[in-house]
Amino acid sequence: MAMRLIIGIAATGALASCLLAPAFASAQEPAARPSVTVSGEGTASAAPDRALLTSGVVTRAPSAAAALKANAAAMTKTLAAIKQAGIEDRDVGTSGLSVQPQYDYGDGQGGQRTPKLVGYEVRNTVSIRARNVAGVGDLVDAVVNAGSNQIDGLVFDVADADAKLDEARRAAMADARRKAELYAAGAGAKLGAPLMIEEQGGAPEPVRPMTMRAKALDVPAPATPIAQGEQELTVRVTVKWELAP
Repeated sequence: MAMRLIIGIAATGALASCLLAPAFASAQEPAARPSVTVSGEGTASAAPDRALLTSGVVTRAPSAAAALKANAAAMTKTLAAIKQAGIEDRDVGTSGLSVQPQYDYGDGQGGQRTPKLVGYEVRNTVSIRARNVAGVGDLVDAVVNAGSNQIDGLVFDVADADAKLDEARRAAMADARRKAELYAAGAGAKLGAPLMIEEQGGAPEPVRPMTMRAKALDVPAPATPIAQGEQELTVRVTVKWELAP
């Protein structure tokens, strides 16, 4: 009888310990510190100092060999014109080369018909990095006059955007602090130390992408006018501050 009583008391004590443990642990956890989370935005503008031009030669002929030969002749002249324009070899690279059969599918009248092979098309494209943005118009004219009959795109950007991005980051943090101080004052508190800082964006977007189709006979004189505009770099931050009494 005494043995059963001792076991019962021990079991009851263990159960009480299990029930009290969560309550004790909860009492030891620190209370959440009051805080405020806001977002800030900063922008910085910069004049582009670099341009990326994509130029190509498209040729068609009854045979693939003839189309490729004609394309090679025109592209050789185009590359020579690029070099003569002062573009360094490191800033020119082939970005695409294709040979595709061309078919005649008819006019759609009279039912279905078997496609007829009528020739081949060759496309050879180069990407050109121009470090003198003021001379981009002359560069476009030079490649088209040399034989390029396709300008796929022209994009401006800033070669070293880090300094401008840092300027935008400082502006974003100042904007976030201004908002946080306003909320803290409204709540009768003071702004403490930042607890979390998270950045969104920060990657500069290319300026004014454009697509053009060109033919040698369509190029007017004087040089083709090009407007590079201005690049805007934007940074957004989310900051969590501690609130002090």
